[in-house]
Amino acid sequence: MSLKTVLILLGLALATIFALVCVLLTRERTPRTCQHLPLEQEDVEDGQSLVFADLTAEEMSQVVRYLQGHLGVPLVDASRARPSDNCIASVDLQVPAKAEVLRFLDGGGARPPREALAVLYFGNQAEPNISEFVVGPLPTPAYHRDVTERKYGGKLPYHRRPVTGREYLDINALIQRELKKAPRFLTACCESDGTNLAILTTAPRGFKSGDRVTWFVLFHNVAGTGYYLSPVGLEVLVDHGDLHISQWRLLQVFYNGRFFASTEHLEQEFVAGALEVVRLKQPQADSVLGSMKPRRPPGSPGPVQFEPQGPRYSVRNNHITFQGWSIAFGMNPNTGPRLFDIRYRGERIVYELSLQEALALYGSNCPGGMSTRYLDGSFGIGRFAYELVRGLDCPYTATYVDRHYLVETDTPKTNQNSLCIFEHDSSLPLRRHFSDSQSFYYGGLRKNTLVIRTISTLINYDYIWDFMFHGSGAVEVRVHATGYISSSFFHGRGTDYGNRVGPHTLGTMHLHHIHYKVDLDVDGQLNSLETQDMEYEFVKDPWSMQNTIERPHLRRERLEKEDEAAFPLNVPLPRYLSFVSPNLNKWEHPRSYRIQIISFAGKHLPTNSSMERSISWGRYQLAVTRRKEEEPTSTSIYNQNDPWTPTVTFADFINNETITNEDLVAWITVGFLHVPHAEDVPNTVTVGNGVGFFLRPYNYFNEDPSVDSSDSVYFSSEQDAGACGANPLACLSSAATCAPHLPPFQFGGFLNL
Repeated sequence: MSLKTVLILLGLALATIFALVCVLLTRERTPRTCQHLPLEQEDVEDGQSLVFADLTAEEMSQVVRYLQGHLGVPLVDASRARPSDNCIASVDLQVPAKAEVLRFLDGGGARPPREALAVLYFGNQAEPNISEFVVGPLPTPAYHRDVTERKYGGKLPYHRRPVTGREYLDINALIQRELKKAPRFLTACCESDGTNLAILTTAPRGFKSGDRVTWFVLFHNVAGTGYYLSPVGLEVLVDHGDLHISQWRLLQVFYNGRFFASTEHLEQEFVAGALEVVRLKQPQADSVLGSMKPRRPPGSPGPVQFEPQGPRYSVRNNHITFQGWSIAFGMNPNTGPRLFDIRYRGERIVYELSLQEALALYGSNCPGGMSTRYLDGSFGIGRFAYELVRGLDCPYTATYVDRHYLVETDTPKTNQNSLCIFEHDSSLPLRRHFSDSQSFYYGGLRKNTLVIRTISTLINYDYIWDFMFHGSGAVEVRVHATGYISSSFFHGRGTDYGNRVGPHTLGTMHLHHIHYKVDLDVDGQLNSLETQDMEYEFVKDPWSMQNTIERPHLRRERLEKEDEAAFPLNVPLPRYLSFVSPNLNKWEHPRSYRIQIISFAGKHLPTNSSMERSISWGRYQLAVTRRKEEEPTSTSIYNQNDPWTPTVTFADFINNETITNEDLVAWITVGFLHVPHAEDVPNTVTVGNGVGFFLRPYNYFNEDPSVDSSDSVYFSSEQDAGACGANPLACLSSAATCAPHLPPFQFGGFLNL
């Protein structure tokens, strides 16, 4: 081989090596398509959000041990406690005062002491009562103080306490004993001896303060199906107000439109042939009304959402960050999800965003249905947020978080995977434009949203609670209702109160009203309320003066007093309603956030109702008040069992104080009227049953903040739209090869029932 040939081959080899090195170096600098990208530096959690963190299971246990050793009275585990016992009803976080928190977060002040709020039922005292104690500091408690009188202006009467699981068990035992006194009737009406009938509570319990008298509705119970759609026509009224369960008694019986003094009386009428009985067969699991078992074998799988390079959000402890958003999250066992210190691009927009109450108010021509006004906070919106089903309740690859609670037991419970966080591609542009004149181009941005979700099962209904954070700086709050409708036995003029949905089942009309607290801090704590709406003004045509033109005119108004800012339910709101900062944007408009409500609520309870004041928040679709530490919630768990003398009356918050340049709170009611129909069987669907509200920037920025999104797409007619470098959508074909390895499906949601 000649020297020249050797040199040529050597040169080619060196060139090849150089090219390979360049390729390898390029690959090192550019992450592989499927490689998880590191989150931005802003996602680092500094621990400040822990000031809002829910109690850990160990902290709850420490509080229980402290109370057991320092109250000086015998305490019975609430899961076993009778009304005549003392017990710890619940333990939850005592949220520090806002001023203390802001000194810590914004002013470099000391971290507020970590404290718990413990609710105790004292039945074994000369004057039985409910007491609330603040216990701290955690994790090692050393003090407690009774805050009941400071919070409520006096002691809390014992009859206002929510009904415990132990109390329900004792009531059910009483009802079963009474049913045994009507054996022939039960066999004829229901093919039952009573033991296989489900018993459903109603609420409130009576007609005046001090009552604890409840209608219970009986249903056929078939394992694996919802009994709520199978009423047998039998309802019983039980007085369970005495401290001693031996004194409880059955007061009345209702069957198929008639009232009876007792089950013995019912049996006597049946035996005498004086009672019209509707003979129901015991339903079978494969044909019962309301079965959710699939009727077809599984088909091909539907679309699956995943992140090609891993989640673009960060979750650390109780803190979430996502593309400029920062949120502290938690869960109250009674009122459910609560968010704090919501910031966008480092600026606080909302100090607190929390669910307050969910009301379900029914109509029927049966006593149980017509008297039902469920205040779900009393039952436990957060407590009954169970494990979410991966791939159906939330995307399969979402982040799932456990929640701990201590209610009606001395031992903390965990609802694992009961809150989920995910980025959602809505398959809708957040904004877009196709230019077909002058120059030709396309620009747009996908509407990708961070979602925080939990789902509460409250007897028959399932509420899906969503909190969404958009790239435009908007916050969206939404609730969907699904689950089973509640029903009454169909008789007489039942269709005056709903629709017949089964052979003997009346789907009873009802309304869902949901209440939220929104403590907005728009560019600081001091805000005002401004409305804007349109009017037409009739003016002479300025270029001819011979004609008139109807010109839309913008009407702005600053509301100065709370009474002006209390907007009644079902009355049109001003189309623009904003929390306004005294500071201006670049264009000399006040930096503002707009409240936009999406709701089709039913009618509020008449104000002359004896229990209306307990739900007086429902008078208003929006009420704006000055923020006060002594007005932390719009209602109370004690309002359910004594709505006639409510522990908290929201209407009293509105007392015409000034709302100009003050720390303000928006209280928002959303809801819908539901008249059940055939398509609500087996379940109510979420389609059309979602309501909520938006918090939208309005002159808060100088332009739409989403213009800074790295997801933006732009290409012109002069570019190759199929080139990955010019158009990120052209890169999706390679990203689609990054399907993640999905973890095996697991579910433990039945463990804590």
